[in-house]
This record gives sequence, structure tokens and C-alpha cells, in this order.
Amino acid sequence: MSTGVIIALIVVGIVVVVAAGIFAARTAPRGGRGLRRRFGPEYDREVARHDGDTKAAERELAERVRQHGSLRERPLEPAAHERYLARWAEAQERFVASPSEAVAEADLILADLAKDRGFPDAGSYDEQLAALSVHHGPQVDGYRRVHRAAHARPGRAEESRAGTEELRTAMVDARALFDVLLGTEHRTTGRRHDETRHDETRRDERHDETRLDGARHDGTGHDEAAGRGDDASPDRKHALKGRLSKGN
Repeated sequence: MSTGVIIALIVVGIVVVVAAGIFAARTAPRGGRGLRRRFGPEYDREVARHDGDTKAAERELAERVRQHGSLRERPLEPAAHERYLARWAEAQERFVASPSEAVAEADLILADLAKDRGFPDAGSYDEQLAALSVHHGPQVDGYRRVHRAAHARPGRAEESRAGTEELRTAMVDARALFDVLLGTEHRTTGRRHDETRHDETRRDERHDETRLDGARHDGTGHDEAAGRGDDASPDRKHALKGRLSKGN
């Protein structure tokens, strides 16, 4: 074997070792501070789940990084992007009439979207959630909450109002992961600001309409619209969908 070939093999070996070292440095956790930075609120959640045992929590989080840190997310095709946007919009529309069905659909949407982006199949929810937490730690709890809500048993009738609010909160929190997986989190921020201003304007307009209606009341102090007391008015539906979109 010539000297040139030997030198070439040595250079290739050095390059391989350096590349492996860089890869390991990127995927391996960097102690408690690195794990906290990577996982965000998920770090504190794991510490609490281990009754304050930081070392035990960090071992589990480090194992997640070891298993899923090298995962590379696949881009979505434009058609798939639009399809997921439409599915989420339909789920939000459905929430007004059936919150539980809307939350169940949101759970399925996130599972399908995560799979399409290259995460483990939702058939193993725990594994999919663990992989998502490694790459989207600050947003992953929204998926956890909507999954729990979708699989929870229906509560008693007197708890329905509180239950509906919990479902709404789960939907709002899940939207954060939906946006980051879809790649729309930055555009959504600006849109939500405009929607907030639009909703404030509508509230002012409704306040003025209420005052005008009050002036038209007859001697009984009730007008025909107030007597109906329609809980599913268009304004209420619009406001509820706006809250789901903004998380307010």
C-alpha cells in the first residue's frame, strides 16, 4: 500500500471521527441547564412528576434525547399544508355545537400531522409524545392536554360548563403545537393581533347596539329579542371561535 493511500485513509478516518463528535455534541444533552433550555416547561413538569428528584427527571429526559434527538422533520407538501389548515378550521367550527367532538378531532389532527412530519406513529402515543417533547418541548403539553380531554369520560351535567371551558383551553393550548408543526406560528402571531383588534371593535359595536335596543324597550322592560334569549346567537358563535383562535 503506497504512502499516499495510507495518508488518505488517515485523513478520512479523522474526518469521520470529527463528524461523529459534532453529531454527538448536537444530539446529546448538556447537563441540567441544557436540558432545561431544550425542554422548557417540560423539564419542570418531569421534575414535578418525579417528586422533585431532579436527577431522575434529567435521566429520563436525557434518554428521550438519546432516542429521538437525531430525528429530522420532513417538510409538508403544500396540498397537505392546506388540508391540515382546513381540518383545524372545521374542528374549531364544530366546537360551538360539540366541544367534545372538536377536541377529539384536534387530537387526531395533531397525531396525523406529527406522523407526516416524521415523528413516530400515533399508534404509540407515548413514544410520539416523547419525540415531540425533544423537538418542541415548549408546545408539547398542548397535545398532552387535548389527548387527555379527548379520551376522558364525560362528566356530570352540572360540571358541563366547567368541562367546556377545560376543553376550550385544551384546544387553545394544542393550537400552539399545531402551528409550529405546520410552520405557521410566526404568521399566526400577526393574524391574532389583528383578530384581537377586530373583536374589540365588535364588542364596542354590540355595546352600542345594546344601548339602542334598551331605548326601544316597551313598558315591561323587555324587548322581543331579549325574550328569546338565544344562547347560540351568531355573535356568540363568532366570539367563541375567536377565543379558540387567539387563546384569550
